[in-house]
Amino acid sequence: MKLQNVLVVGSGGREFAIAKKLKQSAKVDRVYCAPGNAGMVSAGVEPVAIEELDFARLIQFAKDHQVAWTFVGPEDALVAGIVDEFQRAGLKIFGPQARAAQLEGSKEYALSFMNKYGVPTARHQTFETEEDALVHVADYGFPVVLKVDGLAGGKGVVIADDQAVATVTIKEMFQGQPGRLVLEECLVGPEYSMFVLIENGDYQILPLAQDHKRAYDGDKGPNTGGMGAYSPVPQLSDSDRKRMVNEVVEPSVRGLVAGDYHYHGILYIGLMLTKEGPKVIEYNVRLGDPETQVILPRLATDLFDLVDTCVNDRTLPEVVEKPDAVLGVVVAAKGYPQAPVTGQVLPAFPLTSGIDVAYANVAGKAGHLIGSGGRILMVTATDATIEAAQGQVYDYLDHLELADCQYRHDIGNKAHQ
Repeated sequence: MKLQNVLVVGSGGREFAIAKKLKQSAKVDRVYCAPGNAGMVSAGVEPVAIEELDFARLIQFAKDHQVAWTFVGPEDALVAGIVDEFQRAGLKIFGPQARAAQLEGSKEYALSFMNKYGVPTARHQTFETEEDALVHVADYGFPVVLKVDGLAGGKGVVIADDQAVATVTIKEMFQGQPGRLVLEECLVGPEYSMFVLIENGDYQILPLAQDHKRAYDGDKGPNTGGMGAYSPVPQLSDSDRKRMVNEVVEPSVRGLVAGDYHYHGILYIGLMLTKEGPKVIEYNVRLGDPETQVILPRLATDLFDLVDTCVNDRTLPEVVEKPDAVLGVVVAAKGYPQAPVTGQVLPAFPLTSGIDVAYANVAGKAGHLIGSGGRILMVTATDATIEAAQGQVYDYLDHLELADCQYRHDIGNKAHQ
């Protein structure tokens, strides 16, 4: 079999993990990542200086470099219609079309889909004006969940503990501009990340993970794009997992078929396991960051095979998980998410068995990297248990000089409470 070239679109830690996993496939020759980041060279990935929304240049690059297919990492490109554009150009691409991407692009659209197809979620209401939202916010009790309707990079959700915080947040979210705001009851229970690989009505579930959204230890501070994750989730019982599949995954996939979405890609389902059963917090239409960095190392199935069968409309191979546990801690810039410091000189990361580093917001060149944004990188460990992996990661981080950086010290604690 001729080795294949593949293209990954995006530049963060998620794309680093995707590109690295594809590079490990015996069926892959070259892995390109556009625009990629300076740290990807360490994984044998070739960054390409094309921005993720420059569809015309990406299409031309894929044609010029005999790319078998393109894997789209970030949501903004999907919502903007990259899949539709590539398909019009006769190219194979992994990800949902723009219409289906509205499941992430609009909270209101996603909630309407859930209501239509019987997917359990929180009680909710959408408001077009600041005034209406302020009048009705107390109807949901406190704490209340406030969500910007559109894309917000993982930071458009605020849990307001009282009327005063809710009032300030609503005013900030509208900021005098027309828009839409979703109010939701605050669900209570442990949260899980489920990633479903879908080829029309056929699907496979990737390893489950648990993310940590809040900036500081003890789930304190503002919401972020994610400060760490781990997989598997040993505290989740088999019966609860089956309920998630039967009550959430199945109706979601049936809805995509019934709605004629021709879905080929990942559907992320953010789940809360409440006393009443599993409920959906949100859909995303791609892999998550930082969960990707801990679930892909646990895949025994070749990622190339999974994607290749999906884009070519063949029956998906079974997803087989490795028994190992993987835990990762995000190293973010000091001041993240409100005002992240940039330009910090990063240390050399010593090669240590079981430890990997996934680079995200970095600049410079290999061996001389500097921080260039909020979440700079993620340190992951692979071991027999979550507890052992946790110990490995924090021991490794303790020995690094990380000036002007911050990270949480409790990633994975919920797995062994």
